[in-house]
Amino acid sequence: MSVFDLPLSELRRYKGTNPCPDDFDDYWSEALNELSETDDDVLLVPADFKVSFAECSDLYFTGVRKARIHAKILRPIKAERKTPAVLLFHGLSANCGDWQSKLGWVAAGFTVVAMDVRGQGGSSDDIGGVPGNTLHGHITRGLQSNDPHDLLYRHIFLDTAQLARIAMNFDWVDRDLVCATGGSQGGGLTLACGALVPQIKRIAPLYPYLSDYRRVWDLDLALDAYEDIKEHFRRFDPMHQHEEQVFTKLGYIDIQNLAPRIEAETLMAIGLMDKICPPSSQYATFNKIRSAKRDIVFPDYAHEQLPCFDDMIFQFFCGADL
Repeated sequence: MSVFDLPLSELRRYKGTNPCPDDFDDYWSEALNELSETDDDVLLVPADFKVSFAECSDLYFTGVRKARIHAKILRPIKAERKTPAVLLFHGLSANCGDWQSKLGWVAAGFTVVAMDVRGQGGSSDDIGGVPGNTLHGHITRGLQSNDPHDLLYRHIFLDTAQLARIAMNFDWVDRDLVCATGGSQGGGLTLACGALVPQIKRIAPLYPYLSDYRRVWDLDLALDAYEDIKEHFRRFDPMHQHEEQVFTKLGYIDIQNLAPRIEAETLMAIGLMDKICPPSSQYATFNKIRSAKRDIVFPDYAHEQLPCFDDMIFQFFCGADL
């Protein structure tokens, strides 16, 4: 059992400490309005990767602030009816992964759509309009702006929603059977996507990132994935004169504040020894989800591969009882 965070009985009641801005709902209404104004500019390019039972393509679309976003898409060739779809979101600094790793989903009859996050390890553009890694400072990108709509993760969250809408509009996809999953950053983006596109059927986040920033700070774990916060204070607010404003502004991109919007059935895995994304930060989000949900607890595991959970996700999305 975790010795650095709350006991499990308290974790399951914990509701978070990071402040939520008063205009949070208006903020995301405006953000979604901006998303609706993006150009309908979707391009599918046949991929070099070929297999007999899947059609593989590179997908490109223009996201908010004119960033060009890349994803990989695989669809079953011989599907006799509309397919379910699974959206895949990757961890911090990574990319959408190899084609081969997604073929199990295609074999089960799913269309797979896996997105590269802006400015990280894949081919999506950062808001500056350049491809490639601009990773450091992503959480705090936009904090110095007077307009909270400049926060980078706002744009990334909107990318996930736009990806879901694009997938739902493919004429071979059953828009009522779209699922999403990912770990760490991918877990946070899975939850954000489920909140911004409540039509998503099922989600399976794994130790989600981007939740309850104040709690991470209070546990002295603003390291590794959350180091941006410490660096922000060191560089721009060394005496913490604006600490409350900083955490309030981060509340716009705190997934716990989006969680009540989720309507998808949720399966979430949490390692109680996780010091990258501490359990309390994860439960801050989980406990605010109002739809059907289940937490899968791994008492002795940290931010690492969790045994059996990939199999559980597969069965969950395929409709089997757990």
